[in-house]
Amino acid sequence: MVLAAIKSLSEMELPANDVPKWLSGVAVGRTEKEVERIETAAIFAIQSHSGQKRASGEDYVNHTFAVAAIVHELGLDSDVIIAALLHDTVEDTDVTLAQISDKFGSDVANLVDGVTKMEVIQGFTDTEPGRGKSKQEAKAESLRKMMLAMVDDVRVVLIKLCDRLHNMRTLDAVKTEKQKRVATETLEIFSPLANRLGVWQIKWELEDLSFRYIEPDIYKSIAQKLSERRVDRQSFIDEFIDGVAVQLADEGLDAEIRGRAKHIYSIWTKMQKKGLEFEQLFDVRAVRILVDSVKDCYTALGSIHTNWKFIPGEFDDYIATPKENNYRSIHTAVIGPRGKIVEVQIRTHQMHEYNELGIAAHWRYKEGKTDNDQAVNNKILWLRQLLEWKDEVANASEFVDRVKDEVFEDRVYVFSPKGKVVDLSFGSTPIDFAYSIHTEVGHRCRGAKVNGKMVPLTYRLKTGEQVSIVTSKTGGPSLDWLDPHKGYVRTRRARAGIQHWFRHENRDETIAHGRTILDRELDRMNVSDVSRELLAKKLNLEDTEELFFKMVDGSIKPGRAAAIAQRMLKPADLDDDEQLEISFKAGRAANDDVKPNDMTIHGVSDLMTTLAKCCRPVPGDRVLGFVTRGAGITIHRELCPNILYQQHEAGERVVEVNWGHDKERVYPMTVLITAFDRKGLLRDVSTVFADEKINVLEMSTNTDGKSQTVQMESLVEVTSFEAMSRLLAKLDHLPNVLAVKRKV
Repeated sequence: MVLAAIKSLSEMELPANDVPKWLSGVAVGRTEKEVERIETAAIFAIQSHSGQKRASGEDYVNHTFAVAAIVHELGLDSDVIIAALLHDTVEDTDVTLAQISDKFGSDVANLVDGVTKMEVIQGFTDTEPGRGKSKQEAKAESLRKMMLAMVDDVRVVLIKLCDRLHNMRTLDAVKTEKQKRVATETLEIFSPLANRLGVWQIKWELEDLSFRYIEPDIYKSIAQKLSERRVDRQSFIDEFIDGVAVQLADEGLDAEIRGRAKHIYSIWTKMQKKGLEFEQLFDVRAVRILVDSVKDCYTALGSIHTNWKFIPGEFDDYIATPKENNYRSIHTAVIGPRGKIVEVQIRTHQMHEYNELGIAAHWRYKEGKTDNDQAVNNKILWLRQLLEWKDEVANASEFVDRVKDEVFEDRVYVFSPKGKVVDLSFGSTPIDFAYSIHTEVGHRCRGAKVNGKMVPLTYRLKTGEQVSIVTSKTGGPSLDWLDPHKGYVRTRRARAGIQHWFRHENRDETIAHGRTILDRELDRMNVSDVSRELLAKKLNLEDTEELFFKMVDGSIKPGRAAAIAQRMLKPADLDDDEQLEISFKAGRAANDDVKPNDMTIHGVSDLMTTLAKCCRPVPGDRVLGFVTRGAGITIHRELCPNILYQQHEAGERVVEVNWGHDKERVYPMTVLITAFDRKGLLRDVSTVFADEKINVLEMSTNTDGKSQTVQMESLVEVTSFEAMSRLLAKLDHLPNVLAVKRKV
C-alpha cells in the first residue's frame, strides 16, 4: 500500500533547522539526484526567509517545509516539492522568478509564479458588502487569474491546497475575527476545489478545521458525542467486521476490511440535510471493504446484501457511474447486528488511492496509464470552459456566481445518447443539459427524451438517466425559460446563455417583456405612480432598459423592485381635510392583536407595538407609528388614511419606526384573486398556499354567474414583502386566474 508506506504528515512537519531528518521523510521513493535538488531548495528557502516569523512566533520557513511535506504525501514529483518550498519567496522576499528559473529550472519557476498569482484568491470572501461593481470586478478577475494558473498546470492548485491546509492547522495563532474569515473562505472556496479535483484526504480535513472555527460550539458537541460513544461503536464495528470477514472468506475473496472514520463536518451537514439528531444517524457506524478487482467488488456486494438486509434508497454505484472528480466506489447501507444500520463502502485498492489523492494520482501512476491522462485532460477542459464563460455573462458578479455554481453545487450525472457522462448541478432540467452540450443546442431545444420517453422541459434530471434533446433548425429560447417560478432552468450556465441571446438577438421584445413583468408586479402589489427612471437609479442601474432586462433574466426579482418602489411612494397631499375625515371614519379599525417585537422606534424603547388592521402592514412597507393612550404604538402603512389623518390632527403623536430582522414572525395581509370559475380552482389555490407554507386565517368567495367569474378574498400570514410577492406571482400563474392583487 503506497499510502500506508508514506510517513504521516505530523511526523514530517519538522523544524527547518533539522533538514536531514525532514529530508529523510520526503526522500521515500525518490532518486538520489531528486533528493539533492530538494535539499538545495530547502537550504535556499531557509536563507531566503531568514528572520521572518509567523503569527505564532516560529520561523516562517517552517511553514514552507510543512507544505512541501503535504505535497510529498500526495505523491507529486520533486519539482512540485521544490516549488512548495519556494512558493512564498517571490511574494515575501527579494528572490525573483529569474533566480528560481536559473537555479531550479523553468518548470519550478512557472509553478511558483502560478501559486503567487493564486494569492488573489485571498480576496474572494466579500467582507465589505455594498462596495458595488468595482468589488465584483476585482473578485471576478481574481477568479479568472486563479483558473488561468490552474489551466497552465493543475499542480499549482494542489500546492495552494496544501498551503491552505497547513494554514488551517495553525490557525490558532491568529485573532478570532481572522480565524472565522479564513475558515469561511476555506469552506466556500478551497474545500469545494479539493472535492472537484478529487483530493479527498485534503477536502475532509479542510472541512473539519473550517467548521471548528465557524461553529466551535457545534463542533465540540459532535466531537464529544463521538468520543463518548467510541468504545461502544468500535465494539459493534469489530463484531460486524468479523462477520463480514467470514462471509467474504467463504466467497474466496482476499479483502481488507476496516472501520471508516466519519468526519465531523459531514455528520453536521447530514444532520442538517435530513433534519436528524446525532443519535439518529446510521452512517456514524461505517466500514470500508478493499478488494483486488472490480469483479471482487460486486462479489463482495452480493455477499453483503445476501447476509444483511439492505436499506432501500441508500445504494449508489459510483463504479459503473463515476463522479466527475473520478471518484469510484460502491456505497450501500445494511441492517447489521442488533438491528443497527451500518454504511458499507466497497472499492479496489487502486480506487481507494485514486479517491484519496484525486487528480494528484495522475503523477503517481502516470507511467503507462493513458486513462489517467484522459482524466487530467478532462479536468483541463473543464477549467478552460470556466474561462470561456466570461464572454457570455453580462457582468462580473454573474461570472463569480457561475463559477461557484459549477464548482460548489451538489451534482447529478446523466448520459448523452452516445454514452458520455454529463455533470450538472442538482435539480437540472433538460434545458440545462442542452446548454451544457453546446449553446446552440440549448437555443434550438424544443423537447427532450429521458430513457427514451418524452418529458416536459421542467423535468428534474436524476443520476444515471440518458437524455436526448429534440431541436429545431430555426428559432431561439423562450422568455418563459427565464421565469424562476416556472422552473425551466437551474444552472447559471443555461441562464447566461439565454440572457445573452435575448440581449443580442431579440432586444426589443426583451425590453417590452421586462416592462410588462414590472408593470404587472406593481399592479399586483397595489403600487402605482412610480417613476421607472428613478426606480432604476435606486437599484444602481444605468437606465430603464437595464432594469427591464434584469426583470426578464431574473437577476432582479420583481418582488424586490416592487418593495423598493413602494418605499419610494410619498404621502398624499393633506389639504383636503374633509376627504381625510371620511377615509378615517370608513377605514377606522381596532388594532390587530399581533404584537411585533421586531420594530425599532426612533428615540424610545421598550414600548408595546401592535399592527393596524385597517392597512395590515408587512415588512418592506414604509410605516409610521401612532402613540395611543394606554395601548402602546400602533403601526400603519405610511399611506394609510388613518395615519394621514393622525398626522394632520395629532402630528406630535406620530413617530418614525423601522422594521427589525425577525424572520420567524408572520404578518397578516389580504389577497384578492379574480378567476374564471372552474372545478378544482379552490384546490389549486390551497395547494399554492400549502407549498409556500402560508397560513390561511380567513377565506371567502363570491361567484358571478353571468360572467362565470369568481372573486376570492383570503386573509393570510406572510413573513415579508418579498414572500408576499412570491406568493402573488405563483397564484397569478394558475390556470384561469385573471388577476391577483394585494388588498390595501
